Amino acid sequence: MSHYSKSSEAIETLIVHKGHNFNYSGFFAMFDENPEVNSTAVEQPAAQVMLRPENVQPYETIVFYDMLAIDGSPIPEDYKASIEALIESGKGIVMMNHATLQWPAWEGWREISGSSFRLGGEGEVFGEIVPASGYRGGGGEPERNGHHHLSPVQQGHPVLEGLEDGFDIVDEIYIKTKGFESRPGILPLMRSDYPMVKENFNAPVASAEERAKWDHPEGSDLIVWANKAGNSPVVAMDAGDGPEAYANPQFRRLLNNAIHWVASDNARAWVQSG
Repeated sequence: MSHYSKSSEAIETLIVHKGHNFNYSGFFAMFDENPEVNSTAVEQPAAQVMLRPENVQPYETIVFYDMLAIDGSPIPEDYKASIEALIESGKGIVMMNHATLQWPAWEGWREISGSSFRLGGEGEVFGEIVPASGYRGGGGEPERNGHHHLSPVQQGHPVLEGLEDGFDIVDEIYIKTKGFESRPGILPLMRSDYPMVKENFNAPVASAEERAKWDHPEGSDLIVWANKAGNSPVVAMDAGDGPEAYANPQFRRLLNNAIHWVASDNARAWVQSG
């Protein structure tokens, strides 16, 4: 329950979650304590009903914080159709942290997130063979979360309003390949100063033998970006894993800015700008 009054002009936001452990109280405090957002939360798999076109219509922004099918199982056809209808409709989308890397068997999800994060072993990402991606910290080992500085790339962009000097954050960090940054529709927003070298990361693979053989070139430092998915503006970010990030006032500002921007006519015009 919110302790803050909500404005009638607040952005109607649907939060989709489950499939990955997280600190509920810290996460939902970001929304409950924000009078500029009216939020409704739905867990998977109930979200697959809520996201049908006839049910999702009242919401201006969808925030994905779920993590499903990381074993490579296929996306249900009816849910796939709902996601495709969602981006056709032009709804604003925000993807946080682990949500960017779910549904690895469906290339359409990668096209929406824009992320080059590769689950499991070596494989194809955007037509290129790349190594498995790595991580530092996160739900399994929050004590190893990285302390890094995020710097804005697009000065004056609405997602970066009030963050002109960037900010420090303690959070999970991913190492992923660089190629995605130059893809059509990708707009870099914030970069990290963290050394993106394999020695700083764990490989997300199961066996000790695979971990011993894991290799990765220097990774991308792009942590926050915008993407064009169908008619929908998307803001995707690797950031936002745990309580220290949730409580960070600058991260909260980033998230609030992203929720508002993707719901705006300005963002939809950007998508249509080619």
